[in-house]
Amino acid sequence: MKTQVPYILVVDDEPDIRELVCEILEDEGYEVGVAENATTANALKLSRKPDLILLDIWMPDTDGITLLKSWVAEDKNLCPVLMMSGHGSVETAVEATRLGAYDFLEKPLSLAKLLLVVERALEAGQLKTENAGLRLQLGRGIEPIGKSVVVERLKEQLRRLAQHDARLLLVGEAGSGKELYARYLHNQSTHRQGAFVDVAVGSIAPENSAIEFFGKEDAGKIYPGLLEQAHGGTLFLGEVAGMDMETQKRLVSALESSSFLRVGGSEAVRVDVRVIASTRVRLDEEVKFGRFRQDLFYLLNEVRLDILPLREHSEDIPVLLSFYVDFFMNQEKLPFRRFSMAAQNFLRNYLWPGNVRELKNLVQRLMILGAGNDIELDEVKAAIGSVTENNLNLASIPEFFNKPLKEAREHFEKAYLEYHFDKAGGSVAKLAEAIGMERTHLYRKLHSLNIKL
Repeated sequence: MKTQVPYILVVDDEPDIRELVCEILEDEGYEVGVAENATTANALKLSRKPDLILLDIWMPDTDGITLLKSWVAEDKNLCPVLMMSGHGSVETAVEATRLGAYDFLEKPLSLAKLLLVVERALEAGQLKTENAGLRLQLGRGIEPIGKSVVVERLKEQLRRLAQHDARLLLVGEAGSGKELYARYLHNQSTHRQGAFVDVAVGSIAPENSAIEFFGKEDAGKIYPGLLEQAHGGTLFLGEVAGMDMETQKRLVSALESSSFLRVGGSEAVRVDVRVIASTRVRLDEEVKFGRFRQDLFYLLNEVRLDILPLREHSEDIPVLLSFYVDFFMNQEKLPFRRFSMAAQNFLRNYLWPGNVRELKNLVQRLMILGAGNDIELDEVKAAIGSVTENNLNLASIPEFFNKPLKEAREHFEKAYLEYHFDKAGGSVAKLAEAIGMERTHLYRKLHSLNIKL
């Protein structure tokens, strides 16, 4: 298949600059359109969507800043824009990047820097397009699976909440689907055209937390944080109990005023963000013991919904099994298998300590390792281990005992850390304290074992 050649629009009122930049870019194999003013630029932009725009700030009819502002307002999927000026200032550069410009180039142009920044901007634009397509694909049909009274009632409550901007706290065990319910609310809400920014709070090191959440300004460049990335959309704070106290303090101020200062910044940044938080621990207990700010708890807890564990709506298990069989057939091209009635009945009476996440992993494991069209009861029992009359998983010999020492050690470390991470409520800081491990080394260990934070 022939690769599409990027199309770049150059907007500058100086003929020499237009011609020089056009020749350089065409020599590099790009297609180029040129405009001497804002009127022509608008016409060309409408006639063919560019992959990148080089925009001069000072022009005879409409200045570049004003033009950029109008483009950003009318097109949320605007391609990357590189601003150019021979009379620029730090204030101008900051304003341009605040409005959404990818970078700022000073005249006279450095040809080497021009080509480098153009290449990076095109890559960033392509990545943004691919991510938008992926979000759209993932967003279609995202809906909690199940027909039980529990699931139907939750969906109805979320649809009603979607008509309002109240902040929501989702409370439930690990693996119960809190993120999925948050995405469902987002897709029903007035913020659905914006981004859904999913933050695993416990995975952010405290020393980086302020920049991660609020961004920073450095030498005229702006690095947007998570709040800015979620502007116009939804910010999902997964396992919010793991947030450090200093970030909690700054977040309180940001939520109360809908604005904040970037690290190193001096001007307030206003945002319109729907905030949804989740927790597997009791935040009121965290407040009581001084580990979570009371004012932040009240701000996040405007509305609370409890996400019940899978054992509380076991009638949904057959439809969940069928859904994940179809999912892995389509996503991973695994061969079709069906659960026998005996297997389904057994699983309906299993306690599911890992909830829907455990069920999904079980289906995947049986489809990968099993053979034949039918998944029988004995195969299911072998997959989840020996089960007592109370359905407690008490496998006498752990599976990893049969592995080489290196693999067995990794399996043990992963199970050990996941167990204590769950007890720590998703907080890396509490996990480090509980197991007596320095936090920097712990982050590396969690990453190497592919433990999702």
